[in-house]
Amino acid sequence: MNDTLCTDVLSGLTTGIELTYLVAAALFIVGLKQLGSPATARRGNIIAAVGMFFAIIATLINQSVINYEMILVGVIIGSIIGAITAQKVAMTEMPQMVGIFNGLGGAASALVAVGEFWRLLDAGKGVPFDATLVAILGVFIGGVTLTGSLLAFAKLQGLVSGSPVTFPLQQPFNIFLFLSFIAGSVYLFINPANPPVFLGLVGLSLVFGVLFVLPIGGGDMPVVISLLNSFSGLAASAAGFILMNNMLIVAGALVGASGIILTEIMCKAMNRSLVSVLFGAFGSAGGTVAAGSGDGTDKNVQSIDPEEGAMMLGYARSVVIVPGYGMAVAQAQHTVRELANQLEKMGVEVKYAIHPVAGRMPGHMNVLLAEANVPYNQLHDMDDINPEFEQTDVALVIGANDVVNPAARADQSSPIFGMPILEVDRAHHTIVIKRGLSTGFAGVDNELFYEDKTVMLFGSAQDMVSKLVSEVKQL
Repeated sequence: MNDTLCTDVLSGLTTGIELTYLVAAALFIVGLKQLGSPATARRGNIIAAVGMFFAIIATLINQSVINYEMILVGVIIGSIIGAITAQKVAMTEMPQMVGIFNGLGGAASALVAVGEFWRLLDAGKGVPFDATLVAILGVFIGGVTLTGSLLAFAKLQGLVSGSPVTFPLQQPFNIFLFLSFIAGSVYLFINPANPPVFLGLVGLSLVFGVLFVLPIGGGDMPVVISLLNSFSGLAASAAGFILMNNMLIVAGALVGASGIILTEIMCKAMNRSLVSVLFGAFGSAGGTVAAGSGDGTDKNVQSIDPEEGAMMLGYARSVVIVPGYGMAVAQAQHTVRELANQLEKMGVEVKYAIHPVAGRMPGHMNVLLAEANVPYNQLHDMDDINPEFEQTDVALVIGANDVVNPAARADQSSPIFGMPILEVDRAHHTIVIKRGLSTGFAGVDNELFYEDKTVMLFGSAQDMVSKLVSEVKQL
């Protein structure tokens, strides 16, 4: 009688856990959908967090959990670190933080794969083929995600050069390492009770992560971060197969799929293939160019001071602000919002034009402007705002370069030809705030700077926008 009762209780508990996982998965999907819009992103994040809470509780109730003390210690330590980091990190450093999160996710999945493989070895019953396969995949994807994300963080933080780094015979060397990994994997399938070979595969996966990100320039970081985010999801899904946890499989698959979709969107926004981004070593650090064209024809640059810029903005009917990486570096988003507020008080209609790859991570400009409490309805993506530029009095470009370069539309010899851009050159007037005439990530001279309707306001974004605010207040 007691045995039957215990069996019924365990069966009911298992059913309850699976139903909770189903509810959590549904909340993940709804939250992910709402993350697609700035207006609903906060709510989507909360919904997904509730789903994760349900998933964690259901997992802790599972009878396979045998050490709650260690779990509690981990939760406390992680919560403290997460809370302090969230409070301390600047919004301009969000790309670095996302990179670290991706890396830690990959590390966790790789450690699960290593731990489960070692547990099966210690059991002395041999490692099944399917367990070996999943462990190898978990180690490979997780290891690449870990070291690749750490290198991406170092590039974004300026700890290493943000320019592409290449060396002779780089691709053949990468192919050799990959074939070595395949050979080691095949050997492990035949003889799974071989810890040195398994550890060798772990080491190769970590090296792959470095070689994966090394030839990628800082301007391609939106693609790299979204791809590494996808990898972290795939690694989590592999860990789910190892642990036979349906929730982890579903959650990892959602992250992996959404990351791949976002990566494709980023590549489309640059009119480049993923292969070109990963292996093309595209871009430069951005050098200063002379005010002259390649064919020897002189180009004239019209520069203005903040007082003239304030008059152009203050007496306009409509202004479109185009933020770029220069605004992020200068941390000028709050000052930009203050300028917009002053213009709106004068009856000027203000909108923001957001390019998909402006900044160093997907949605970088949206995050910065959200921190400055810019209303969501003022944020417009490229496809929506481009038809409006012809009716716009002044386009104010703050630290953007390649994403507003008309060469992408007109010059077939340009390396960025075909890349969709924000067509600020169609506005009645364009003001560009920039430190100098340096090229963007693509290393291409920006034709916008020399057009008759364009004027340059030379200086840092923070300094120049602050002066514009002061001058607008005096109008």
